[in-house]
Amino acid sequence: MKVAVLPGDGIGQEVTREAVRVIEALSLGIELTEAAVGGAAWKATGHPLPPETLALCEASDGILFGAVGDPDCDALDRHLRPEQAILGLRKALTLFANLRPAKVFKGLENHSALRPEVSSAIDLLIVRELNGDVYFGEKGFRTAANGDREGYDVMSYNESEVRRIAHVAFRAAQGRRGKLCSVDKANVLETSQLWRDVVIEVARDYPDVSLDHMYVDNAAMQLVRNPGQFDVVVTGNLFGDILSDQASMCVGSIGMLASASLGERQTAYGTYGLYEPIHGSAPDIAGKGFANPMATILSAAMLLRHSLGQAEAADRIEAAVALALEDGALGRDLGGTAGTTEIGDAVVARL
Repeated sequence: MKVAVLPGDGIGQEVTREAVRVIEALSLGIELTEAAVGGAAWKATGHPLPPETLALCEASDGILFGAVGDPDCDALDRHLRPEQAILGLRKALTLFANLRPAKVFKGLENHSALRPEVSSAIDLLIVRELNGDVYFGEKGFRTAANGDREGYDVMSYNESEVRRIAHVAFRAAQGRRGKLCSVDKANVLETSQLWRDVVIEVARDYPDVSLDHMYVDNAAMQLVRNPGQFDVVVTGNLFGDILSDQASMCVGSIGMLASASLGERQTAYGTYGLYEPIHGSAPDIAGKGFANPMATILSAAMLLRHSLGQAEAADRIEAAVALALEDGALGRDLGGTAGTTEIGDAVVARL
């Protein structure tokens, strides 16, 4: 089993180190190979996604990714900025389905921005499309008729893109509680109307899954009003980016949410994918030793489950995280004092 480890920038270096320790503690014989990506790669090679890094990823069974983003690179041309590395990986490796589970661990109910009786009911999965929408549509600057500067980004989906992400979401719902909510803005956007029409068509193949539709503004409200109503949520790239970050605060901290980005490629062990915490590189706290590595550790568990066929090992990691949290291994984002390495130690000890 081969895994490409891409720590990236800022706290990505620190949290990935702890996730690697947890994987190595399982003694599964996984070959872990590190490579540069993001701002660190640009500084070393002049590009945020060097050819050798992409080649390593293509030769691996999965990718453990930290975070990208470096203030030193803010003035670069857009195609050279650190964030282009993750977009480039998603596109080059056809990673079109992002899975972001959100669940409140026992004992963390009071750390949510919501009332404990509301947050304790959260157990949902957001399935976000990754290869389309405004992130990959035509974009640029132009001059309007009156001389004003205009920026534009084209939002578009074709039905094949919607169909394949819908199938992923319906299958995920089959493995959970059998409920799927499709989020769009079909009352305003033609792109969303196509999205809704195609999701309804795909639903015919899954009579065991109940399908509801919700406008994105209402979905944002319902996530704080009654998040327990959601099982699986499927939505486009832009809406999914926003709603999944909102869900992170509903469960207590962005430092607790893992994610998987999957495609159609199958390895000898499972589905090829890229696994990362949903938080960014947090340059303001990088190097200080108190970033919460739990989301990256939980991402490693998802890697083991989906790409390496190691479901039992993934269960062990998740159980160890739950025990460590119950025993008080809380980072500053959760009101505790535990540092990055201390949290990693706590999880390894409970394996």
